[in-house]
Amino acid sequence: MSKNIIIIGGGIIGLCTAYYLRREGHQVTILDKSEMDRGASYVNAGYLTPSHIIPLASPGMMAKGIKWMFNSSSPFYLKPRLDLDFIKWAWQFNASSTMAKVEKAIPLIKDINLLSKELYTQIHESGDLGDFQLVKKGLLMLYKTEKEGLHEKEVSKRAQDEGLEVREPTMKELQNLQPNLSPEILGAVHYECDAHTTPDEIMRNLKNYLREQGVIIKTGEEVLDFNPNGSTIAKVITQKDTYMADEIVLATGSWSQDIAKKLNVKIAIQPGKGYSINVYRPTGVLMPAILMEAKVAVTPMKEFTRFAGTMELSGSNTIINKIRVNAIAKAASDYYEGLQITEKEQTEARCGLRPVSPDGLPYIGRTSKWDNLTIATGHAMMGWSLGPATGKLVSEIISGKKLSMNIEGFAPERKL
Repeated sequence: MSKNIIIIGGGIIGLCTAYYLRREGHQVTILDKSEMDRGASYVNAGYLTPSHIIPLASPGMMAKGIKWMFNSSSPFYLKPRLDLDFIKWAWQFNASSTMAKVEKAIPLIKDINLLSKELYTQIHESGDLGDFQLVKKGLLMLYKTEKEGLHEKEVSKRAQDEGLEVREPTMKELQNLQPNLSPEILGAVHYECDAHTTPDEIMRNLKNYLREQGVIIKTGEEVLDFNPNGSTIAKVITQKDTYMADEIVLATGSWSQDIAKKLNVKIAIQPGKGYSINVYRPTGVLMPAILMEAKVAVTPMKEFTRFAGTMELSGSNTIINKIRVNAIAKAASDYYEGLQITEKEQTEARCGLRPVSPDGLPYIGRTSKWDNLTIATGHAMMGWSLGPATGKLVSEIISGKKLSMNIEGFAPERKL
């Protein structure tokens, strides 16, 4: 039966949800307070990452955050502030950073990433979004110190145990895969299971396709309130209009917690700011790579190379910290010979806010409070990678179909 569905949020999660719901024959309206042309869905590294099996909440991360708290150029930056939501989130993050919880999260992260990679492939082969970039060369983890190398080799062994394709190239093989590397690089782990894309291209094509299919996209509309009717949400109220709804999907990324509060639904999220620099000239970068000590991602995208990185927990703001941008630029020259990102290129850096849950897992599913509300947020640094899988799962929930995977571990009301 066709339903009238309101999706709040027009990032990759919201758009992919609309894609699958429309294919099921539902009437879909997307509401977004922005113009849907910037943010985390547009500035990310474009990775599809089955290899990223370790959640952000892992042993030692809080200690690193405290150690780096007063270093504004550090890869993981916690800005100290007296904010009750942040303090509670930090407490839950620390409680989630145990090996037992990481081990429980690993198969969940792997399974949803593999599902999403398969769905990206299906979308690509369908031609719905045109011939967008989808390259399955894998991902290099480049390291300059024995410490980082040993750490990544432990992760790669765990990934192999999970059945993922990963290998350690020789230095000669590494130079063939990616010439012009710094002689300081000691080695790399090559996750052959990964892939990469150009986010701007997919977002543009996805919006065009959805409009062609009859999906209504409303930009510049901020959700202010809801009109309940018993245990259902009957209407969504913005500053411009009121919308009737059979079903509502909350997919507003870093702003989801504030909107959920209007519905007396508690989900813990903190915005994690990330930066990216686009270089529109030859850089010699052939392979996607993460520069491990610097925690910087490098991606050869369509017509440019993107350098992205940092996790900055400093509240809901889009202020560009020049020190952090410079740290990304410096990492590029430290790992690639002859590569310099100019000051002008740095001034054009963009940022986006990623919704980070305390345990590093997304929130996907219903709540006990409302019969017609589905949550789809909290994906942290994996939002781009998990867009199609999340959209597919939400569509299956709303359409009453068998789920593509077990999502119990993603329950919005799970104990943190």
